[in-house]
Amino acid sequence: MESKDRHHPIHLASKEKFNRPTIVFVTVCTDKRKPILANEISLKVILDAWKKAAGWSVGRYAILPDHIHFFCSPSFDAPRLKRWITYWKSEVSRNWPTPDQHPIWQRDFWDRQLRTGESYDSKWIYVYNNPVRHGLVAKPEDWPYSGKVANLEWLGP
Repeated sequence: MESKDRHHPIHLASKEKFNRPTIVFVTVCTDKRKPILANEISLKVILDAWKKAAGWSVGRYAILPDHIHFFCSPSFDAPRLKRWITYWKSEVSRNWPTPDQHPIWQRDFWDRQLRTGESYDSKWIYVYNNPVRHGLVAKPEDWPYSGKVANLEWLGP
């Protein structure tokens, strides 16, 4: 049961269901919501950290100035999501090109395991349109910091 005044998310373990993928929607924010992420150098550092951080595959993502939305899926022997995110956030911080911007990340993150393909599609539409809602571009396809690392597909109902 959640408290109405809860300020930190509860990270539930991902639940595997027979013959269904496990896809988790994650939001990670910068410390004090500093607008430091939406640039080519940050994009490269984040993508490199995701590729180095074994255990989870990142699918679609959108990197905004002060937060990241992405979808991820665990491998067979994946660490818990919190441990994996702690690892790649640490990698990004270690390789961050501008030391005076530390700390980079808020301590925690938000996650939600998706339950249906419809949920996955609707969350992606939300993520894809996020730069438009924030007034960063007129059309979502104009935002250069969205993409896909791995192909995560919902198979089944």
